[in-house]
Amino acid sequence: MSTPQPSWGRSSGEVADLNLAPRPADHTDEDIDFGESGLGPTGRPLRQVPEPPLVAEHGPARILALCNQKGGVGKTTSTINLGAALAEFGRRVLLVDFDPQGALSVGLGIQPHHLDRTIYNVLMERDTTVEETVLRTCVPDMDLLPSNIDLSAAEVQLISEVGREQTLGRTLRPVIDNYDYILIDCQPSLGLLTVNALAAAHGVLIPLECEFFSLRGVALLIDTIEKVRERLNPDLEITGILATMYDPRTLHSREVMARVVEAFGEIVFDTVINRTVRFPETTVAGEPITSWAPRSGGAKAYRALAREVIAR
Repeated sequence: MSTPQPSWGRSSGEVADLNLAPRPADHTDEDIDFGESGLGPTGRPLRQVPEPPLVAEHGPARILALCNQKGGVGKTTSTINLGAALAEFGRRVLLVDFDPQGALSVGLGIQPHHLDRTIYNVLMERDTTVEETVLRTCVPDMDLLPSNIDLSAAEVQLISEVGREQTLGRTLRPVIDNYDYILIDCQPSLGLLTVNALAAAHGVLIPLECEFFSLRGVALLIDTIEKVRERLNPDLEITGILATMYDPRTLHSREVMARVVEAFGEIVFDTVINRTVRFPETTVAGEPITSWAPRSGGAKAYRALAREVIAR
């Protein structure tokens, strides 16, 4: 059952429309096939994930930071499509673009450099509120707190602030009861902005490209997560590791997958995101794969991921 939209926030229709790509035919290519063995791409038996229960009321939100200091591993793609899949299951979702590149905003059809207010203004200006900065997206029950290059200045300006690591958490506090999930798309670094995201979050979702160099960098990320847990946010936990850009045809992808499962065990999601041409298309279209190609393997994978996230 759909839930009413919040009364605040500007419509993304107020900004330029980037929907330039032709909509694909509704077909079932790239469907997930686990075979008759019941084993998923992780090599483990698939765990039973219950059907997400209906929610009678919304909030307080569970905050998840999608974090990896390596770029190009699928953080932004996963933030958009996981958020859209959670919204399909009746959850109200806020996406936070916490990267000065503004890729999350662009991926939802918004041109960041045309915006008068972004998360930078909310962080640094006392008279700018979250409520007046949030934008509606093309997905019902999914809103966006946008970003642009201005955010790069915040990292320098926050250095002299008291409690600088908790700034994002204080910023999100007024709207935490309006949502079921807040997903933070972090920049590809372990600087002050990422530490802010980790300090505000209840959990960390780590997108991990099935490639050797991506695997090497996870140890440094987990060390940072542990330091934040010890010094700033004792409730922080790793919600899960999401294998992305997986190509089952290559020995390298399969070897990396085996190493990931061996190293991290049960925190690795059963859901795996395969390489597909659909994801670049959705960026041009400015909408999630769940609405752009709803029967594709990528859409089904993110719905499966949403079920796992809700179950955890």
